[in-house]
Amino acid sequence: MAKKAPEYLLFHCPQMRSLARKITKANPAFVRGDCQWRLFPDRFPNINFGKHPLFKRGEVVFLASFDSPADAFVQICAIYTLARLSGSLTVVLPFFATGFMERFGVGNEGQLVTAKTTAMMLSATPSCLRGPVRFIIYDIHALQLFNYFDGVVVRLKTGLKYLAPLLAQLEKVSICFPDEGARKRFEGMPDKYGLERLPIIECRKRRRTSGNHAVKIGSGRVRGRHVVIIDDAILGGGTMLSCKDALVSAGAAKVSVFVTHGRFACCSWKRFLRAGFHKIWITDSCPKTASIVAKKRPFEVISLAGSIIRAIAE
Repeated sequence: MAKKAPEYLLFHCPQMRSLARKITKANPAFVRGDCQWRLFPDRFPNINFGKHPLFKRGEVVFLASFDSPADAFVQICAIYTLARLSGSLTVVLPFFATGFMERFGVGNEGQLVTAKTTAMMLSATPSCLRGPVRFIIYDIHALQLFNYFDGVVVRLKTGLKYLAPLLAQLEKVSICFPDEGARKRFEGMPDKYGLERLPIIECRKRRRTSGNHAVKIGSGRVRGRHVVIIDDAILGGGTMLSCKDALVSAGAAKVSVFVTHGRFACCSWKRFLRAGFHKIWITDSCPKTASIVAKKRPFEVISLAGSIIRAIAE
């Protein structure tokens, strides 16, 4: 007798509604859960996941998006409740937002370490009937953050797999890492995703006292090339804009960008509308900004829906 395919009960925060629809449309094994997602007048959560037979016999999935501290608190409460209700729970948190807070190192013992704190709260998620909760995170900012988690299963994925098909459509392409940190994060990935044939450009970044970045081209073929800058995220955009200026000054014919997380804090996406980029590819890991820029040139949004479906089934 053939083994029955698993069924997935899918819940999501309000920001992830569009991504949830894409997943259920692409794979009928995913069933949308009936959730009443509301807040009390004082903004504390008033959420009810109801009852469903798949809670115990199926696989429960929650799409999370920690866009703000308030969102993170509400959704951590939701994750704890789903873990208590479920036989098995997978939480998809594409963008680990607090991973950037300690990117320059902890300067003194009084500095908040928010990435560690967030990981501790997620690690405290109760186990389900069939084992610990699983978290799926895309392109975490620093691999050492993986060690912050304990007691839950963390699967690290990348959006880089979507880059190779895009590059195949371009001519005279060079890959650029905007700083040493980006190069280290993606070291080894170009071979895995078929990018080894492309010249690689390295940039050196120096932070000015004003807070901006000075970027210099370190090595690589730039002149006459279509240079695609690869990084995990865009936050304020200063590094990416400085890198583009340096590449253009060095003779790049075109400059494009591929990042998994288009965070664009404080509406910084507006800085890119007429900045001279050929294309800016981002995924829908940060759903609010992805929905805003989806139809604005030079932006192009790539959905993680297919990748998430495969990652959940693994």
